[in-house]
Amino acid sequence: MARTMTRRPVVKIDLDGSGEPRRRPDDLAAEEPLEIRVRKQPLAVTMRTPGHDIDLAMGFLLTEGVIGAAGDVVTAQLCAGTDTPNTYNVVEIVLGADVPPPVTDPSRNFYTTSSCGVCGKASIDAVRVRSRYAVADDPLSVSARTLSLLPDRLREAQRTFARTGGLHAAGLFTADGELLVLREDVGRHNAVDKVIGWALREGRLPLTGHILLVSGRASFELTQKAWMAGLPMLAAVSAPSTLAAELADEAGLTLVGFLRGPSMNVYTATHRITV
Repeated sequence: MARTMTRRPVVKIDLDGSGEPRRRPDDLAAEEPLEIRVRKQPLAVTMRTPGHDIDLAMGFLLTEGVIGAAGDVVTAQLCAGTDTPNTYNVVEIVLGADVPPPVTDPSRNFYTTSSCGVCGKASIDAVRVRSRYAVADDPLSVSARTLSLLPDRLREAQRTFARTGGLHAAGLFTADGELLVLREDVGRHNAVDKVIGWALREGRLPLTGHILLVSGRASFELTQKAWMAGLPMLAAVSAPSTLAAELADEAGLTLVGFLRGPSMNVYTATHRITV
């Protein structure tokens, strides 16, 4: 079973209560490194919450442009690492013979943290990956009322967050507001990769007519991942960045921020949202 949480003793201080320090157990969200190997060569190390690691690796490879479809991968397996006891923090990917190997020069060597998904990119050009999907042509139409309900549905499904308070979430929704899949992780970019990897393995790409909702903010990287998966709409509970809005505008992707109850800001491709 994936180690999504761990329990450790803490000293609880409540100045509004008795004020007396007391020891109690507390659940912490797990964070461990995952090494992604392609053709037995290390490609990336990401700090993530264990669980759905194959989906994470597949989603990462797709959104970084290493693969374009599930058929590009011959096998993907969680392997034993060198740790004792075994932590299974390595995913080994075997690509098809006709799939070009990933470039391994310094501009394409990845090290990602739970807060930043592009820390290992050595240049601006290496950060940018173009999608094969023309999301600007996607006819998705969603009512503002439906969108307003999604954050609560996402939050209600966050079981690990309810116990730890320390995980981000990404959820894939239909235009009718049905939650298809939710993933949690200490890294928001990892949660998105897990969702996209799930969709890739389920044969659902491109994600035409779907909505990706993320807890927190919408960054350039998350917008790029949505575009790479063919998603026409990215919504976030918090603010987007300037680069996220610029990329969404270029791609023809609808970007929604500050989605909180009945209020929201629509930054790009506003025609997809009806009132």
